[in-house]
Amino acid sequence: MNPQANLIFIISLLLGTTITISSNHWIMAWTGLEINTLAILPLISKSHHPRAIEAATKYFLTQAAASTLVLFSSMTNAWHTGQWDITQLTHPMSCLILTSAIAMKLGLVPFHFWFPEVLQGSPLITGLLLSTFMKLPPITLLYMTSASLNPALLTTLAILSTALGGWMGLNQTQIRKILAFSSISHLGWMTVIIIYNPKLALLNFYLYAMMTASIFLTLNTMKVLKLSTLMTAWTKIPPLNAMLLLALLSLAGLPPLTGFLPKWLIIQELTKQDMAPTATLISLLSLLSLFFYVRLAYCTAITLPPHTTNHMKQWRTKKPTSVMIAVLTTMTVMLLP
Repeated sequence: MNPQANLIFIISLLLGTTITISSNHWIMAWTGLEINTLAILPLISKSHHPRAIEAATKYFLTQAAASTLVLFSSMTNAWHTGQWDITQLTHPMSCLILTSAIAMKLGLVPFHFWFPEVLQGSPLITGLLLSTFMKLPPITLLYMTSASLNPALLTTLAILSTALGGWMGLNQTQIRKILAFSSISHLGWMTVIIIYNPKLALLNFYLYAMMTASIFLTLNTMKVLKLSTLMTAWTKIPPLNAMLLLALLSLAGLPPLTGFLPKWLIIQELTKQDMAPTATLISLLSLLSLFFYVRLAYCTAITLPPHTTNHMKQWRTKKPTSVMIAVLTTMTVMLLP
């Protein structure tokens, strides 16, 4: 892609996100969401592969429908209350429609079917944007309207997302699809706590974004897309492969790594809110996603020296800039506690 065009799209992404997270009016928030959608589409389809075009089409249709629901929700609320302020969402039907729209934008169950397919058809760096940066505006809207939303509905969506995110990722061999279902599972943890402690949900999102960024940057540096390729990746950059192992275990939420911190705090907060059964259920359901994290970590660790594999060894990568970025990001994630 032309560097100037690439720069324009990146600036548009930053502009759309900034407009959404800093606005108090529903029309401005909707405008930012639309700018984001239009800016990410060329980045998804820049390879001109049929799968990339299909991913861009699915993403556009889903996001356009979700943005329409956001606008319809705000108009319904303004019709009944006369308020366009985001924090003044009080009409029950508007709250229900907005919850569905944000769930569709984030990829929460049962609106999750588009996300693994879009991520599978996107390059790794674009997949990183879809998994982290593009989720910030919807989560911000969820944060600002959390006081008006239905707790039972959000808890149901969270439990379903944690369950299906772990269950549907068990049988995958494509790493991008595994990370997509991982994102769905983590979004369940953020959704279940956002009403009771919104700042804790944002902390969970920030840590998830950092851990996911370290994994995507590492995979992009080593050019790894499948489990079979991951099993021979240590011959490229052995130290980075060892750091990938720790980053995967951190994303799985194993103590004492960084990923355990938000889950521990969420379980503690749910217990304080007399929701111990919900905390127990969501913790048990997260064991499903733990399986494919451990499988990824096993594929990474089994080929570390002195172990060998029967697969053809690959040439080492000579990209010092991307290697340094991936190393620094991974070390930051591991040293956060």
